[in-house]
Amino acid sequence: MEMTLSGKRALVTGASSGIGAATAKALAAEGVQVVVHGRDAARTSDMVSAIRDAGGEAEPVLGDLSSPGDADAVAASADAAFGGIDILVNNAGGPSDAALGTQIFDLDPEHWVASYERNVISCVRLAGYFSPGMVSRGWGRIIQVSSGQAFQPLGLQGDYAASKAALNNFTLNLSKALKNSGVTVNGVSPGMTVTPMLEEWLADVAHKAGLARDPRQGEAFVLANMVDLTVNRLGLPEDLAAAITFLASPRADYINGTTLRVDGGASSEVN
Repeated sequence: MEMTLSGKRALVTGASSGIGAATAKALAAEGVQVVVHGRDAARTSDMVSAIRDAGGEAEPVLGDLSSPGDADAVAASADAAFGGIDILVNNAGGPSDAALGTQIFDLDPEHWVASYERNVISCVRLAGYFSPGMVSRGWGRIIQVSSGQAFQPLGLQGDYAASKAALNNFTLNLSKALKNSGVTVNGVSPGMTVTPMLEEWLADVAHKAGLARDPRQGEAFVLANMVDLTVNRLGLPEDLAAAITFLASPRADYINGTTLRVDGGASSEVN
């Protein structure tokens, strides 16, 4: 299906690897001019080069979106790169570093603040910066990358799960605030997706299970013993990129205010 996206301009945050990188590549393949955001200069530059080598248009922008000053600078640079942004993909985020694998009451309040800053406030800032231009042009897309933990928290990483639930609320709320403007606001909710960070965890799982320290053996162990999916594989960044590209396209004009689960059937809840 032709996505009719050629000539649109996008900012994809956290696009130097994982879901963001796959999304930047997928949008560029559809003719979108893509601003690739990252915090690591070398990885971000490599992603821009990969898109250009494939015939796409891309420009890099660097900064820490949890910092108000950096976020403003990223937005201004992205806006100037191609003369505006039509599609904002808020992908950058994650739990506070100290919160990985910890119990809820082992988290200091500062960790909760850091997660909200990273996963909610950064998205609010960028949406606030770019939505007026989208509204004035009568068309735009804001797409948030959420998490399955927003729907089904695990008892760990409470700061992260709560911040992603807040992001889902913001997605729906903003869609109503921008009603009848031509700008839609949606999200995607990944399940367990094989990103570089998950690859390290899968290798650790395999090692702890007495297997070789191999992500593929870890993946097989996880599928057999730790998750209950209705699709017998873990997710790939390209799975999320395909959903985001569709939501970004004019083909999704009638979808607004929803967070789409792309999780291999992991959720047991009815939407």
